Amino acid sequence: MQKASTIGVLTSGGDAPGMNAAIRAVVRTGKYYGMKVMGVRKGYEGLIHGDIFEMSARDVSDIMHRGGTVLQTARSDDFKEVEGVRRGISTARYFGIEGIVVIGGDGSFRGARDLCAEGMPAVAIPATIDNDISCTEYTIGFDTAINTAKEAVDKIRDTATSHERCNIIKVMGRASGNIALNVGIATGAETVLIPEQEVDFERDVIEPIHAGHKRNKKHFIIIVAEGVAGSDDLDKRIEEAIGLEARTTILGYTQRGGSPTVVDRVYASQMGSYAVELLKDGVSDRIIGIKKGSIYEVDIFEGLNMPHTVREDLISLSKILSI
Repeated sequence: MQKASTIGVLTSGGDAPGMNAAIRAVVRTGKYYGMKVMGVRKGYEGLIHGDIFEMSARDVSDIMHRGGTVLQTARSDDFKEVEGVRRGISTARYFGIEGIVVIGGDGSFRGARDLCAEGMPAVAIPATIDNDISCTEYTIGFDTAINTAKEAVDKIRDTATSHERCNIIKVMGRASGNIALNVGIATGAETVLIPEQEVDFERDVIEPIHAGHKRNKKHFIIIVAEGVAGSDDLDKRIEEAIGLEARTTILGYTQRGGSPTVVDRVYASQMGSYAVELLKDGVSDRIIGIKKGSIYEVDIFEGLNMPHTVREDLISLSKILSI
């Protein structure tokens, strides 16, 4: 591709803390290099319908500490079809856009891939609290989400100590157990259930509670990822199996909100700036990622084909520390 002088930036899919820091970095880096930066509201829907405006450095002042996304986000069924992609590209070109920075999760990345396939240069930045983008070790929003969940579990544990009770805390993550695994280790949970591993109710839930009872333990914490099959009635099954009072707390969308942590702000700023530099230099069809703590890039078609994995060392550590 030729070097881009006008670029667009959009956020798509679920919001994640740190998206605003990435937007800020894209706009200010673009201005630093003398580029025009066009903001696209409401993701791919805004791209199709022309909800696009030029952004100044002032537009991104005082947004880095805010959760959510100032560009708003939406899911687009139209963009799942090639005609929708082509309409989006036609609209982008009408506004003079020569390359697009897409900030979002796996669904957003598939949209970015389709843009590339149809001739619109794009660079994708991973932003999802689920941390489930296979080609990067870290996604923007993950650190804030696990800290939010950790604080909630700590508070639940405070009240759990007053009762001989089992507390089941459901965290987000869809088909990924990364939030559950990290929060479970950080809060000393007796059991962590994740979708990447088959759950045996007796082995994974009942046996750890029995083992705790033998150590005179009076309360128990179980962290469950939302994608674990058959976990909806876990509290009832525990009460029926061993007569222990059990309560379920679903943390839900609280994990998506809040002011982003320093980790999320810094990574988002690095990724946003690097994405602009790639487009400025005529490089596109890329995903920005983190590898061994450093920023790197991978071909978008290759990156989306990488299989999802979960850290086996953290799974082992969780089991070791729960005895």
